[in-house]
Amino acid sequence: MAKKLSTSENDSVGGILRAPAETLYAEEIEALITDDKFEKPPGWRMSARAVQTYICGGKAGKLEIKPKYVGHTRLVQIAISTLVTDRSLLLIGEPGTAKSWLSEHLAAAINGDSTKVVQGTAGTTEEQIRYTWNYAMLIAKGPSHEALIKSPIFRAMETGTVARFEELTRCASEVQDAMISLLSEKRLSVPELLTEVPARKGFAVIATANTRDRGVNDMSAALKRRFNIVVLPTPGSLEVEVDIVRRRISELAVSLELRAEVPTEEAVEKVVTIFRELRMGQTLDGKNKIKTPSGVLSTAEAISVLANGMALAGSFGTGEVTAHDLAAGLQGSIVKDEAKDRDVWQEYLTNVLKKRGAEWRPLFNACTEHNS
Repeated sequence: MAKKLSTSENDSVGGILRAPAETLYAEEIEALITDDKFEKPPGWRMSARAVQTYICGGKAGKLEIKPKYVGHTRLVQIAISTLVTDRSLLLIGEPGTAKSWLSEHLAAAINGDSTKVVQGTAGTTEEQIRYTWNYAMLIAKGPSHEALIKSPIFRAMETGTVARFEELTRCASEVQDAMISLLSEKRLSVPELLTEVPARKGFAVIATANTRDRGVNDMSAALKRRFNIVVLPTPGSLEVEVDIVRRRISELAVSLELRAEVPTEEAVEKVVTIFRELRMGQTLDGKNKIKTPSGVLSTAEAISVLANGMALAGSFGTGEVTAHDLAAGLQGSIVKDEAKDRDVWQEYLTNVLKKRGAEWRPLFNACTEHNS
């Protein structure tokens, strides 16, 4: 159970590079649980309405709950209601659309534990989804419960909690197919021990998949049918994306102890504008077509550019983020393919940024210098 941290515990958490959501937002979670007047689904620590408040923001008594996901509230409601049923949830979207962020916070709110995670890669094996063995104990004593090493999904099934499966489509097809029986039968067989583990009420899997990975290891139709699919869109407007970026860099400035001022709203808007235009292949007013670089240029990348600018300003500057600090990050994010992207970036600088007037001139000069 997540708990409110004492001062000494907060100090120790400060030494952790990335604390889980249930630790960072323990006060909000406890306030929502205390204030919750609605019925809780089996195995949940709070009601579906309270989970929505935790994700989308609101009030718990007198405490202001910060939004964790800024987007379509209805999509969040669909995701939460899926987990109330016996279905599992698949979050799909472009890179940087907060799929992992949303899955982590859903698990933190529902169970107070977002750490039961399988990270999908080309090297993920079926054993990492089901179970494996402590081979020293296996050789010494034979198959036993003590020698069994349970996967995060195994542990979630026997405790009736939520497991997360990140980047499902990065796994080989035969590894993906290991999920079919688990999601259908809600039982995990351990033939070596002549036993089966039935999933307790509350068990669910939140998986994420990247639309840029289509064709790498496409999911079978049988596996897709086991999930309710929610597609997370890119931010619909400049204002929404700027708001998301501002919130995240403010949080990162505190958690990473960056010794710099948070970039101005004007600086954030400039970076987000550049990313949106290069991502869409046209200027925001729709008057000019633009070549698109090979990179993704997601909202997460924009956050990274600004956080990197703060790190540069705090470590090697005055603490105030300058155009040169931003230009360095933009160069690294946009020019992924040296042969193609450098020319695309230079063309954008010459045909778009250069013509935007005096307020854009420092950033244009700094970006041109870095791209030369």
